[in-house]
Amino acid sequence: MSQDPGKQGKNEEKSGDLEDTQQESLDNPEQSVRKKIRQNTPSPSRGNTPQASPPQFVSVEELMETAKGVTNMVLAHEIVINGGFQIKPAELPENSLEKRVRDIVHKAFWDCLEAQLKEDPPSYSHAITLVGEIKEALLSFLLPGHTRLRNQITEALDLELIKQEAENGALDISKLAEFIIGMMGTLCAPARDEEIKKLKDIHEIVPLFRAIFSVLDLMKVDMANFAVSSIRPHLMQQSVEYERKKFQELCEKQPNSLDFVTEWLQEAADDLKSNIPPAIDAAAASITEASILCPIDVQNHAYLKLLKWDHLRKPFPETVLMDQTRFQEMQMELDQFILTGAILLITFNAAGPALSGLPAVTDKLRMIIQVLLTGLHLPSFNLSEALATTSEKICAEVNTCLSEHGFTPFTLEKETVLKGQIQAVANPDNTICKLIDSRIQSFLESYLASGHQKSLPAIPGGLGPIQRELEEFAVKYVRLVDYNKMVFSPYYDAVLRKILNKEESAQL
Repeated sequence: MSQDPGKQGKNEEKSGDLEDTQQESLDNPEQSVRKKIRQNTPSPSRGNTPQASPPQFVSVEELMETAKGVTNMVLAHEIVINGGFQIKPAELPENSLEKRVRDIVHKAFWDCLEAQLKEDPPSYSHAITLVGEIKEALLSFLLPGHTRLRNQITEALDLELIKQEAENGALDISKLAEFIIGMMGTLCAPARDEEIKKLKDIHEIVPLFRAIFSVLDLMKVDMANFAVSSIRPHLMQQSVEYERKKFQELCEKQPNSLDFVTEWLQEAADDLKSNIPPAIDAAAASITEASILCPIDVQNHAYLKLLKWDHLRKPFPETVLMDQTRFQEMQMELDQFILTGAILLITFNAAGPALSGLPAVTDKLRMIIQVLLTGLHLPSFNLSEALATTSEKICAEVNTCLSEHGFTPFTLEKETVLKGQIQAVANPDNTICKLIDSRIQSFLESYLASGHQKSLPAIPGGLGPIQRELEEFAVKYVRLVDYNKMVFSPYYDAVLRKILNKEESAQL
């Protein structure tokens, strides 16, 4: 009976240290509560942040328990949030000391096995040990109902009987290998059928055993991913309570564990307050402010601010530390959307209605822009040069399309103007970029405010050429935000009650 494990992709596991409130590496769980790591950027110091209470110290046992809790919480969070979560085989870096040592040890083992099999008579002690390990691996793949397969494996790979056969010179190692390969073919996922087929073509015992163990390692990974896909629906039901509980345990061990959350929500409330339109009288102003400064609005605006976060200079809110990398990636996507949307809007304005109604042209221009802006956030990326190249390619493509559809190509003067407008989007204050950015923010804000409606809000004008990518982004972003809200709503409600009560008291 074949098992079909989930074919999903795994992202790197991340954690947050609530004491330093920085993103943590979980390569070593002990480090998750002691070491600050900011991806590609130095971490800002918290030394100047006012403390509400003196620092508290915890024991090593408490640190270890906290690290374990962080690890478990991150794993559960990753499985639930990331539909592409998948365990991958561990791979040591090429030319690393660990890989060299492992290769030397493995070579010594297989050389020893080969030497034993070449003795006269052959010695099978190493080979029998390997058969025992293979037997345990095969049994580990079975489900509780696989009684018949369990009996077959136990009988065919009876180590005591195999030892007796070896002692009496009656052991047929090739027959054992044939049974093992057949059972692997029964238990493996369909994706491994090709590897199993290749095993049947190996006739030398040592290379065959090496290949068998290699495929078994892949099958173990497949089984783990099958387990992940199986528990995801059940984990989804319990993950909110689980993460909330684990976060509470961390909060109890860390002083001032919601400082940055408070600052984040306070800034969001201040932003909304500053955008309140002028009122005719004090009563109207009070009503207007009350209607805007409601918890849901503040939370939505706060989550929008994460897409504009200065990760170099501002500590990330504690509740969303596990997703900091995701928000950074979304921020990079958003930056590319803005540039792509701005360039396409400029291009179609220059070309007029001649090209704007041709989807194939839009797709081709968008692809050109996306390819040339690949690596936008890398330190080595030169935006001015990339935009100069983009402007050349866009003009050439537009002229080709105009000619193909019976329109007059751009004059040299018009090409020069278009190139200049495209290259001008490198300016942070570019009007077109600001317009595209504002409309994207409005779209995301509308989607956040719409709750769990099935249909997306209407795409604002000017964003049509990037509509598909933007809608996919919005679904991914809102799913992440909604899940985080469900987990941390008690903390947000408590913080916002204090903020909004303070605002109300200040008005009295």
